[in-house]
Amino acid sequence: MAKVEKIANDVAAAQGCVLYDIEFVGLGKGRTLRLFIDREEEGAISIEDCTNVSRGLSEILDADEEMIPGGEYNLEVSTPGLDRHLKKPWHFKKAIGKKVYIKTTKSLESMGVEDKKWKSAKTVEEVLESADEQGVRFVVKDVEIKIPYAMIDRAKLVFEYTKGQKK
Repeated sequence: MAKVEKIANDVAAAQGCVLYDIEFVGLGKGRTLRLFIDREEEGAISIEDCTNVSRGLSEILDADEEMIPGGEYNLEVSTPGLDRHLKKPWHFKKAIGKKVYIKTTKSLESMGVEDKKWKSAKTVEEVLESADEQGVRFVVKDVEIKIPYAMIDRAKLVFEYTKGQKK
């Protein structure tokens, strides 16, 4: 799968996109290779971007049937969406200043949080203050919450509808 990911990364880059995530799901003829592409900087991914990445990757994968063992599969290329999952440090860095939902593997107390409101919590849904190579940081009413990536079970961006947005 690492070889497919590298090729997908190269194909996305050739189209001016970045490979956000890749997953291979399902069994038998129902297997699906999913690619999620994004822009490195702000900007929207178009249907044309998805089509171009799909075509480019299909040509390479179809030329080498050994690349994906087991034969048939479906290829899907899309954006990560408004409520995108956050997995890699650069995903979190791109989400700084936005509301993020994080579910941790242990209570926040095990990460040094002493505030009684937060110490038994295993979820945080707040604006992300910062992110680096070790983890993320929130500041909620003067309470600092630092969560290392190793303690994050799941994380996603929280889409917030604000008045005045186009429908």
